[in-house]
Amino acid sequence: MQEAKPWHEEDLLWETVAPVLFGQQRWSDAPAEVENALSLLGTNPGARVLDLCCGVGRHSLELARRGMHVTGVDRTSAYLNRARTQATEEGLDIEFVQEDMRTFCRPETFDAVVNLFTSFGYFDDQQDDRRVVINVHKSLKPGGIFLMDMAGKEIAARLFRERGWREENDTIILEERKVTKNWGWMENRWIILKDGEKREFRLSLRLYSAVELSTLLTGCGFEKPDVYGDMTGSPYDHTAKRLIVLAHKGKGEQE
Repeated sequence: MQEAKPWHEEDLLWETVAPVLFGQQRWSDAPAEVENALSLLGTNPGARVLDLCCGVGRHSLELARRGMHVTGVDRTSAYLNRARTQATEEGLDIEFVQEDMRTFCRPETFDAVVNLFTSFGYFDDQQDDRRVVINVHKSLKPGGIFLMDMAGKEIAARLFRERGWREENDTIILEERKVTKNWGWMENRWIILKDGEKREFRLSLRLYSAVELSTLLTGCGFEKPDVYGDMTGSPYDHTAKRLIVLAHKGKGEQE
């Protein structure tokens, strides 16, 4: 019997949830998200930026519109095809690469790497998360910066609801959540209703607190990171909306 794929390698899942993950509001939010990200990064036009787990290219496209040299990496071919089509229509020169985030590495190539929209912590083995961070560190030029954006453990605990539902683009998604491994893991069951069809998926991800994520980054070679509660640089406190971490590679470091 063929072993089942991990949930994050199921193309049907990503294609089915695309209307929910990338609805019109999310596209409308992208310019402000990128503007704030660039402000935190201090990155100027002409910089080389890696959008790791770029999805359908919301942020890659916006970065390119602002004069960055962009490489977008994702494992889902349908998402990359959509991103390439949009880039071609706009005449944007963006490199899109289909590859697993655990293996992509280009030593000392990028001025900045961004990993946005909770695109981290999917793997059962935490060493895979470490492998991703090490490859990012290697891929950055000396003095380069790694920006991560996710729903931190502290925020997940504050806002936790066992069940919920939402509707977007004629798609209804029912969500059931369960915390496991001593608040180290979130198990999700999604039931998706669209065009009279019902599909069910199970997703899970590791929950990182600000301290845990900072420890992972410094353990992989980064300097002590800056932590914020949103992309505008607000404090990471009881009012935080997101866990934003900005990690620097030392200026004198070479691989």
